[in-house]
Amino acid sequence: MTGFALNPRAVGIEEEGAFAVLDRALALKAAGRPIINLGIGQPDFDPPGHVLEAAAKAAREGPHGYTSPVGMPALREAVAADLTGRFGVGVHADEVVIVPGGKVTIFLAAMLFGGEGAEILYPDPGFPPYREAIAFSGAKAVPYPIREDRDFGFDAEEVLSLVTPATRLVIINSPANPTGGVVPRAELDALAAGLEAHPHVAVLSDEIYSHLVYDDADFASLLAYPSLRDRVILLDGWSKTFAMTGWRLGYGVWPKALVPQIRKIITITHSCVANVAQIAGLAAVTGPREPVERFRRTFAERREAVVAGLNALPGVTCRAPGGAFYAFPNVTGTGLSSAELAERLLEEADIALIPGESFGANGRGYLRLSYAADMAQIEEALARMGEFLAVNGRSKEEAMPGTR
Repeated sequence: MTGFALNPRAVGIEEEGAFAVLDRALALKAAGRPIINLGIGQPDFDPPGHVLEAAAKAAREGPHGYTSPVGMPALREAVAADLTGRFGVGVHADEVVIVPGGKVTIFLAAMLFGGEGAEILYPDPGFPPYREAIAFSGAKAVPYPIREDRDFGFDAEEVLSLVTPATRLVIINSPANPTGGVVPRAELDALAAGLEAHPHVAVLSDEIYSHLVYDDADFASLLAYPSLRDRVILLDGWSKTFAMTGWRLGYGVWPKALVPQIRKIITITHSCVANVAQIAGLAAVTGPREPVERFRRTFAERREAVVAGLNALPGVTCRAPGGAFYAFPNVTGTGLSSAELAERLLEEADIALIPGESFGANGRGYLRLSYAADMAQIEEALARMGEFLAVNGRSKEEAMPGTR
């Protein structure tokens, strides 16, 4: 490659699979192929109008200089007030750190709690940046299983059994990427109770999809657990809730004692978040929430169509996700591996999906389908999948018992 001596930790990082699939899909589309991209996880809506207006005004009138490394005071105060109202817990502005996207909170937590000799637990299948940020920090990445037969939740006792004296951080994601699973309140209760015996362990709770919960899914925020309040880091932001993925705007709620440490890292990396994005974020969090509910209702309608359509395909089964905008169908009955099926659906049927193993070893045998696309595209993609599997897969009758 080059004659340079590079940091092995940097070289060893794996690219997030969704972006590799996105690049391939965009290249095929540019070549004239009728690609339907159900791989990338971003809402297909525009941000609410009042958010765009606030950003345009800020771009014209300013301010245009640096802001505080941890965020504009007004935005931090608004986030704290919003969380206090939503979860009924006291969140203070001096615990809130504004960052350029949710991934930055993952990276900051890994840098702060990682290092040689440390262990960090993360969900498998789970969001790939968890694993890669842990590895980059020098810590040992310890996966805990997310299981289909638990509605893509975890067993708290199983997670707790993996905690050792070297464990410094446990990462929780609910509602989850890639499965859409929502961890039942009873499991969070058990996890919180069990962690009382491990006061050296912090928890990163990724709740970026917390506004996208369906039916009777029993979502609970870990911020609401008094026994964990002084060691929970909450990850959230504007990307999924307000359809602002490209704005790169997120936040973390940190134990107050850790904020000065985070501030130091920010000052030597990105300095601060763009002020136009922060002003737009302020308009979003203080403005009307009808657009957010409209987004959620639309995703809920698509979810029903996707789950029904996937379960009608030969060799495919799919549980209804409790949150987010992902389905995670089991494709073991098709007779094709998930990696082969994803590749062939892209190359032969012009549908971009993500193979489950991109999210960890326990994702093998599944595909991730994002229903953040309009209904016409979803219906066309399901039809193409049906045509492909009718020729290339096994029928439901041919699928061996016990393969699901």
